[in-house]
Amino acid sequence: MDAIVALTQRASVTKLEEPAPSAQQLEILLKSAARAADHGLLRPWRFMTITGPGREALGDLFCRAALRERPELSEPLLTRLRNTPMRAPMLLVVVACLQEDSKIPEIEQMLSAGAAAQNIVTAAYAQGLGAIWRTGDMAYSKHVLEGLGLAANERVIGYLYLGTPVDGLPEAKEPDLSGRCHSWP
Repeated sequence: MDAIVALTQRASVTKLEEPAPSAQQLEILLKSAARAADHGLLRPWRFMTITGPGREALGDLFCRAALRERPELSEPLLTRLRNTPMRAPMLLVVVACLQEDSKIPEIEQMLSAGAAAQNIVTAAYAQGLGAIWRTGDMAYSKHVLEGLGLAANERVIGYLYLGTPVDGLPEAKEPDLSGRCHSWP
């Protein structure tokens, strides 16, 4: 797929099924991430793949974390949390690895990790894969971060849900860009 087509037509895909990205497709996704803008060439990110039973373990982690923060959660909400990782055959957790002793500000390191995530979802689209980037409470929960084994200087940028689109790749809606770009002064 042409790069401009991928950049201008990519849309999130919410209904995903098997198969997950192949090893070769995953390698392309990670190589695409490595081309993200990166002031200082710090590579301030890493990735975790979660597939198979790992998705169930992640759902259990989400429930334990939620109950620690809100013990009154209802069973239907816990079931929803437990099933969240089952939406796709593969999750790719994008983790920012902040280098506090660097001259590069932390915000720029976070933005670089976000750019890596964006490159992944665009590369997924270019390969005919479905992808959606999610965050939410479970991306910021101290208990989830600990459960995933993140260090004190690491943050979840997002959970990228990856798989085969159930209904094919969606057509992107044309964005309204009016008023989004102007000359200065």
